[in-house]
Amino acid sequence: MKYLHTMVRVKDIDESLDFYCNKLGLTELRRIDNEGGRFTLVFLAAPGDENAQVELTWNWDGDDLGDGSRNFGHLAYAVENIYDTCQRLMDGGVTISRPPRDGRMAFVRSPDKISIEILQAGPALEPAEPWKSMENVGEW
Repeated sequence: MKYLHTMVRVKDIDESLDFYCNKLGLTELRRIDNEGGRFTLVFLAAPGDENAQVELTWNWDGDDLGDGSRNFGHLAYAVENIYDTCQRLMDGGVTISRPPRDGRMAFVRSPDKISIEILQAGPALEPAEPWKSMENVGEW
């Protein structure tokens, strides 16, 4: 058995690709536009790690995705420097829902309210400002 991908339904493919690629840093691997089924599938992965993929599914005629409640769980990515990653996300307008106060873990949410866990690769970084004083924001 081999892990293939996690599928996430999205409301707006352009807004979602901006978040996942331009802000979070994933790379688009392939795209399937199915005219008959009226949907697009976009497969993404972290640079250099194509084994852990996310499939964004966009139905052209729309979906009622509700509020993106937490029953999905989350996607998780390890990063080389959690502080740099969180700063880049904040600079891109992304809310850090659970800041990396411990130098180890943070959470953000996609435009469709999917929780994304960001973990420091290797040992936790030394707690540092402004992160260690930040409060949680919203749900994560």
